[in-house]
Amino acid sequence: MLNIIAENALFLAEEMSRIGKAQWLSAGYAFDIPFAEDPISVLAEARNSAGGISADINIVPAANRRKKLLVADMDSTIVGCECIDELADQVGLKPKVAAITERAMRGELDFPSALRERVALLKGLPLEALARVYAERVRLNKGARALTATMRAHGAYTLLVSGGFSYFTQRVAEDAAFDDHQGNRLLDDGRALTGKVAEPILGREAKVAALEISVARLGLNLADALAVGDGANDLDMIKRAGLGVAFHAKPVVAAEACASIWQGWW
Repeated sequence: MLNIIAENALFLAEEMSRIGKAQWLSAGYAFDIPFAEDPISVLAEARNSAGGISADINIVPAANRRKKLLVADMDSTIVGCECIDELADQVGLKPKVAAITERAMRGELDFPSALRERVALLKGLPLEALARVYAERVRLNKGARALTATMRAHGAYTLLVSGGFSYFTQRVAEDAAFDDHQGNRLLDDGRALTGKVAEPILGREAKVAALEISVARLGLNLADALAVGDGANDLDMIKRAGLGVAFHAKPVVAAEACASIWQGWW
C-alpha cells in the first residue's frame, strides 16, 4: 500500500489517481492506494506528485497491517521534549546537556556514556524538581492517546520504553494509557539526585530486548510488532519490528526506517 498523510490530501488523492484509487483512512487527511507495480518507482512518483505539499508518503505492506504490539520511545516521540534537558534547565545547564543529548540521538556518542555524563551534571538537584518538570514541561504529543487507544481497541499490547527515566515513563505511560513502561532509574539520597543512574543502563540493546521479550511473551512474531522512535538508540528496535516508524527522527534513523513521519501524526 502507498500510504499518504497530508493536510491537502484531497488534492493529492486526485493527483495520484493514475496510480490507483484512494482508500480513505481519515476523510480528507489520510489514505492508502493499493498498487501492483515496482514500489520504489511508485514511491518516487508519489513524492514527486506531492511537490511542495506537506505530506508523509510511505510504502506500507498490506499483509499483516493491523499490529498486535506497540513499542514506543518516549522523549521527542510520545512527549514533545527531552526530559533530561528540562531537568538540566533547573540547574542552568540546559544548553550543555541538550548538546550532548542531540549528539547521542544522532548516534555520534556512546549512549550509556553520554547518559552517565549528563546525569552527573544533575547531582544535587532536589527531588521536587522532577515533579516540577513533569507538571510544567512534559506534554503528550498530539495523537499519543489516540495511538494507544486505537491499538488497545484492536487488542494490541502497548509498551513505552525509554532511555530516559522511570520517574517520567511511569507518569507518561499512565497519562497516555500504555500497558507498561521501562526506563532508567535515577539514584537519589532521599532528598536530591546523587548524579548516578542505576546500572545496567537501558539503551539501544535493551530496547531491542524489550521488543523481542514482549513478542515472545505474547506469543507473537516480530512481524506483528510496530516500533516507533526518533533517536539512534531506537534504530535497532525500529529495524527489527514488522513496521518501524521514524517520527520526526534524526537522519540516521529516517534513512533506515520502514516509514517516516514528519508532517502528520500517526
